[in-house]
Amino acid sequence: MSHPAQTTDATHRLVPAPAGRLHLAEQGTGPLVLLVHGFPESWYSWRHQLPALAAAGYRAVAMDVRGYGRSSRPEAVDSYRMPALVEDNVAVVEALGERSAVIVGHDWGATIAANSALLRPDVFRAVGLLSVPYTPPGGPKPSEVFAQLGGPDEFYVSYFQQPGRAEAEIEPDVRGWLAGFYAALSADTRPAADAPDPHFVGPGGTLRDRFPTGRLPSWLDESDLDVYAGEFERTGMTGALNRYRNMDRDWADLADHTGAPLTQPSLFLGGALDASTTWLADAIKAFPATLPGLRSSQVLDGCGHWIQQERPKETNELLTGWLASLPSPESA
Repeated sequence: MSHPAQTTDATHRLVPAPAGRLHLAEQGTGPLVLLVHGFPESWYSWRHQLPALAAAGYRAVAMDVRGYGRSSRPEAVDSYRMPALVEDNVAVVEALGERSAVIVGHDWGATIAANSALLRPDVFRAVGLLSVPYTPPGGPKPSEVFAQLGGPDEFYVSYFQQPGRAEAEIEPDVRGWLAGFYAALSADTRPAADAPDPHFVGPGGTLRDRFPTGRLPSWLDESDLDVYAGEFERTGMTGALNRYRNMDRDWADLADHTGAPLTQPSLFLGGALDASTTWLADAIKAFPATLPGLRSSQVLDGCGHWIQQERPKETNELLTGWLASLPSPESA
């Protein structure tokens, strides 16, 4: 098990960014690899990757995304639209004195990484996507798609999109809610196949009603949960949830890129027991067209959503193997 004390080799710093500041945890020297977390996490979700990438000869930098942790949390909901997050990532590269980076993201971080590579190919020379496959911009308006899912139940994204609603559920017991959410999407603690789906809210209910209780997933111990809960107890949940509240804005902002492939060298890692992998199976099948630079695509058997924490050794091996296959920054 990893404990916070084991991450003390990382150097923490704040760098200037369009929204104010971004918090970074950095380890190692060499070509820059920027690690972007998802919901509801922080830089700490990369605690197993920072030392492994450093040992492999890379400058590994895990950030707190805008709205999370020690990074700035602007109040306006539209401050969390995708182009603003891409600008943050560019600002990190510049603040570190680098001209280019490999960007790797998990969950929402995968979507942020993909769009960073799409909008700024001059900065992001390769892109790694964990758990959420690339889907090019375009298609129907997201809010209309989500509204059609689940019959009488409400899809969690629609639930999250209403300001204040999920906060009212989560913030009275951040630690307990996070424990249940992490367990619901983990291979070893997820609800049985015939249980109500924890991605949906029943009529008049809360998301938490369907979370498993009683034990933490094997990848998460009490001290890890302390780190995550401590950050969200301090910051509240609004900055994190505002990402979901911009999906229609993103759809409009990225309309000029409808159908665009990501041409940089790419990597996809998913979990076979992760809804992100199964629901988006068609997106994975489309990779020959949407990710023409794909060098490695792996779906790990028996793995849930929190891939780099559930299966750190395999993730580290696949990541470092892919990184070693990339052209050097000088020749890219």
